[in-house]
Amino acid sequence: MNKLIVRKAYLEQLAMWREEEMIKVVTGVRRCGKSTLFELYIDRLKAEGVADEQIIAVNLEDEDFSELLDYKKLHEYVKARIVAGKWTYVFIDEIQNCKDYEKAVSSLFLKKTLDIYITGSNAYMLSGELATKLSARYIETNMLPLSFAEYGEAVSTPDKRERFSQYMNMGAFPYAARFVDNSLAHSQYLEGIYNTVLVKDVMTRKKLSDVTLLKSIAGFLASTVGSPISAKKIADTLTSNGRPTGVATVETYLEALCDSYLFYKVRRYDIKGRTHLKSESKYYICDTGLRNMILGTQEGDIGHQIENIVYLELLRWGYAVNIGKAGRGTEVDFVAVRDKQTEYYQVSATVLDEAVLARELTPLKQIRDNYPKFLITLDDFTGDHDGIRQLNLIDWLGREG
Repeated sequence: MNKLIVRKAYLEQLAMWREEEMIKVVTGVRRCGKSTLFELYIDRLKAEGVADEQIIAVNLEDEDFSELLDYKKLHEYVKARIVAGKWTYVFIDEIQNCKDYEKAVSSLFLKKTLDIYITGSNAYMLSGELATKLSARYIETNMLPLSFAEYGEAVSTPDKRERFSQYMNMGAFPYAARFVDNSLAHSQYLEGIYNTVLVKDVMTRKKLSDVTLLKSIAGFLASTVGSPISAKKIADTLTSNGRPTGVATVETYLEALCDSYLFYKVRRYDIKGRTHLKSESKYYICDTGLRNMILGTQEGDIGHQIENIVYLELLRWGYAVNIGKAGRGTEVDFVAVRDKQTEYYQVSATVLDEAVLARELTPLKQIRDNYPKFLITLDDFTGDHDGIRQLNLIDWLGREG
């Protein structure tokens, strides 16, 4: 159970940009595996002949590096360890902990033999001065908890359906996989992640003060995963429950929750008109186990949970994802675009009932282009419905993307 999971897709993304004039930025929710990814990549560099002195690794969550929270000292620390005449590889974890870090990073970027890799747990880091100073000079890799295929390497559950049930209900944070047989330890671990994200990456970073309101909004999003939501709807619900809250306040908290990579906002897209719509968006959580911990249940709502899982898997494979408006009153769960190619996805727990099958196929049939269309379910049946491919979710998750 202590096995280190090799995150192959993410490793290849880092390797692809090795020694290029780009800062490699790995983002994602806390404890999704960013630090371990650096460890794996450093091991790979060493196996390829890179000497220890050519590698500088700093974790700004580690008290041993507390002095480097001053950007000038961080800059000097790295500068003093550059190996003359060779590439020096710099890895800085949780860079946002260093105030004005962008000044150190942008200066170090000028050193021609430095290959710089940084991680961060807040999207805000890429919307400020760093992005301004280094426009088009950084490449972002957004990291998620384990895929179902990776999860299979982390646990020893042989039956794939039972393994999928664990994956959906308990989630896929790498370290949490150690506790699949200890529900109390598992719940406590996830609760620790959740509280750390709320305090460090949401409240502190955004200077928010009302933790009760923040938890109410996060709980609301968790309970409505995959449903159309607006800031006004949340504000109205909170107000009707005796907690008067303005729309602007809710918008601030929503933005902070998404910046922490706890939730992902997905916009609606008019397939026929090829434009984004201003109507309600949907929100998906970074991990279904975390959702179940927040809600205090693992029961029911399988449809929205598997929809959440499909969304995250599409992100892992590099798709840009929107919700699709297909026709009057009909909607496609996901419009996924990668390399200028579009795919359409409907997700349902089961379509063994003919009425449910017809309901799920209708939006896809209303799309008049010839891009691939998929219906993903937990049913064992797979096949073709007039060009729409029905796939089993568990098998689809195990594919090579």
